Order: sequence, then C-alpha cells, then structure tokens
Amino acid sequence: MNADTTGHHAGPHVVVAGGGIAGLAAAHRLVLAGHRVTLLEAGPRLGGKLLAGEIAGAPVDLGAESLLARRPEAVALARAVGLGDRLQAPGTTTASVWSRGELVPMPKGHVMGVPGDPAAVEGLLSAEGVRRIGLDAELPPSEIGDDIAIGAYVAARMGHEVVDRLVEPLLGGVYAGDAYRISMKAAVPALFEAARTRLTLTAAVRAVQQAGAAVPADAAGAATGLGGSVFLGVDGGVGTLPGAVADAIRAAGGEILTDAPVTALRRTGATGWQVVSGDRVLTADAVVLATPAGPAAALLAPHAPAASAGLDAIDYASMALVTLAFRRTDTPALPGSGFLVPPVDGHTIKASTFSSQKWRWVTDGAPGLFVLRTSVGRHGEEEQIHREDADLVAASLKDLAAATGLTARPVATTVTRWIGGLPQYPVGHLARVARVREAVAALPGLRVAGAAYDGVGIPACIASAHRAADEIIATSKRTDPGAGHSL
Repeated sequence: MNADTTGHHAGPHVVVAGGGIAGLAAAHRLVLAGHRVTLLEAGPRLGGKLLAGEIAGAPVDLGAESLLARRPEAVALARAVGLGDRLQAPGTTTASVWSRGELVPMPKGHVMGVPGDPAAVEGLLSAEGVRRIGLDAELPPSEIGDDIAIGAYVAARMGHEVVDRLVEPLLGGVYAGDAYRISMKAAVPALFEAARTRLTLTAAVRAVQQAGAAVPADAAGAATGLGGSVFLGVDGGVGTLPGAVADAIRAAGGEILTDAPVTALRRTGATGWQVVSGDRVLTADAVVLATPAGPAAALLAPHAPAASAGLDAIDYASMALVTLAFRRTDTPALPGSGFLVPPVDGHTIKASTFSSQKWRWVTDGAPGLFVLRTSVGRHGEEEQIHREDADLVAASLKDLAAATGLTARPVATTVTRWIGGLPQYPVGHLARVARVREAVAALPGLRVAGAAYDGVGIPACIASAHRAADEIIATSKRTDPGAGHSL
C-alpha cells in the first residue's frame, strides 16, 4: 500500500472510496471544509478514465481529453488546483461525419444531432431523409411520459436516417451506447423538457436553441477567460488534472492510499463506519463511495439491498483508444479536429480526433509529428475491444485511409483499453438513480458519487462528488457543531 499521510485535521473523518476524478473532487471539497480525509484507490494510480501519457515523445491524453466549459465544475476545479493558466481552447472545433464514404462537414443548428431545420442536414442525409424530417410538423404530438429512448423518439418524429447518421454517432462518442436505448431525459434533458410542452420535435429543438441564444455567446468565455469555447483542454493533457487535485488534497492535510481496495463496510453505532481495506480497518464518521456501480453495489449489499440491486443493474460499455503518431511530412492535409462515424456504415472505428490540430500543446510538444487517435467499441461490441493491439491498429489505419486518404505508416502506436469504462443510461436511468440515492440517504454518513449517476462527463462527475461532499458537510455541522474529533 502506497501512502501519503499528514493528518493535519482534527475534524470529522471521512473515507472516500475511489480515486477517479469524482473521488478526488469529493476529497478535495471535504478536506477544504476542515474534515480529516482518507482516500482509498483500489488500483496503483489515481485518475480513473483521465490518463496523461506520451507517444514518440509527444504528450497526449490516453483517456478523456476535454472539459465541457459551459458547465462550471471542471474549469473551477482546475483553477482551484493551480491549472488555470494551463487551460487551453481547441485550435479548431470544425468536425466532420464520415458517412457513405465521404467526409461531410458536421451540420450546424442541431441539438445532439436533432435538427431544428431540415435544411441544416442537407448534404449529410439523403433527399428522402431530409424530406422525412419535415414531416415532423404534420404528425400529431407524441406521448413522451416520464422518459423515452432518444433514438426511438427522434426516429418516430423525423425518421431513422437522422438518428443513424447524426444522433447515433454523437451520442456514441459520449456513452459508447445505442441511441435507441439511451434515455432522452438523462442524455439530453433540455430537449426532453422542451419536447414535453411543444407540439413537434422541431419546435422543441428551436426552443432549446433559443434558450441557448438567450445566454451571451461569450458566457463560457466570461467564466474561463478563454473566449466562448464550449470545450477546453489542459496544456499537458486533461490527464494531469487528477494529479493536481491529489497534490492539493495532500497539501491541505488529506491522506491518499493507492493499491487499497475497499472490501467491506461495517456500521459502528448509530452513525459511524468501519472501512475495511486489506488488513487495515479505518474508523470513519462518514463515507463517500465514488467507485463504479458494481463495486459500490457489493459494498452496499449488507446495508442497503435496494440501492445495491439498483446499482448492480447498471450496465457498462468498454472502449479502446488507438493513438497513432506520424511524421508530419508524411501526413496529408486533414480537415478540422476529426470526424465521427455512423455505426450503420459498418466500420470498425467510431471516431477519430486529430490531436495535433485540436490541441496546440500536442504540436508544441512534438512539432515534427502529427498525432491522432481513433476510438473503437460500442455497447455490445466487447469482441472488438479484445482484439490484439496490432489488429486494432491495422483496422484503424484501414478506416483512416478510406476516410481521409492517409496511407503513411505510423512511427509509433499505442492502444489504451477502458474495460467497463462507460456506464449506460437507458430509459428510466434517472428514476433508478433517485431510488438508489433515497435508499443510501437512509444510512447516516454515507453518500455515492461518480459517472454512474448524473452524467459521464468530467463536470457531471465533479458535480456528483460535490453533492455528496456537501451533504456530508451539512450533516456534520448539524451533528457536531463547531467541534471535530480525532479517531
């Protein structure tokens, strides 16, 4: 067990299980509030799906690569841990869709692929597909109910082609899932709410767009100081964020243990907990479970069977990232920041990001190289993920050549697998999460956080962590005002 121990605080002791960005954000929030914090991470490193690395000397992200800047949580945390001056807007955000053998510019004027005007998708969809979108205005209102699959709903209103060619590749990039199963309420909540009160889907899309237009275009820039970018990166990689948060936790007196899986929770008295990790037993006033759903379900089973069952039912998708470095002189001109791939066309890769064009820090780190990456794997495609590295590289090169004309051989390649990396959000997901949280809330001093609950993006994970931490902080103030104790 690797440990960093300081223990400056004499406040209530909170154990955080899980050293991904959610667990780190919860620990950071708690330690700054004066709690004594111990974070336990099962594996040898921190950061979860955030991982900085290198290829042929070029710095790269081998996991998540950007922060959604229109939500404040991730940018605020980066600033709080000293990375504010390293936040960086993309060099380009112009993307394409590789559809029917052609790279087509990503249409403007849509909400997660759902157009507000049929003309917006001309050139990507067939004439019949564009015409079918227009029929939305002639259909009677649809019954949405408490939730609905976004793919099924959009297909019923606008036809399958807009789902297969635009909604599916966009959602697949976020969830690695199936648009015909993904909850509209969870994945695109603004559109879900608008669709419940509008007669047509087109009207709902326009309402969402108008609501966004009501916010100044530079709102994100006002908060970040980096213009109106929807997404931001970090010089050196988003994967450097976990280490910066961990350093801040240690500096504030928190303790971080790696190679320390939590194997059991035990109640002690009315409100306390014992946390078992190997041969170590920690006594805690409160616990935050920031692990994936499966481990959390196992730990909760003796104490909250309903919550355990709900978490155990959450499915996960796996994916792989294939990172390729080419000599810049061997690389043809490539358009924009990359492209998405509709699964209906049957290709192996589901997207490619031209990292050297998207992030200035990649080019600055290796000006003679052109770095890009492809992603492989959707829900139900586990066999793809477990192919040999060489097979995944070869499949990526084949698809890249067909899409872009890039036929050069890479000077270096690396394959990063994220097994069970992305929780799936099917219809009813938010209702399930609400039931899980209700059952967990009945256990004093216990909260949950992470990608399985309110969103898989970095800001959403941080928000869930802050929610859990804030509820524990509020409870601590009620039960032990003004005076902490050392355990």
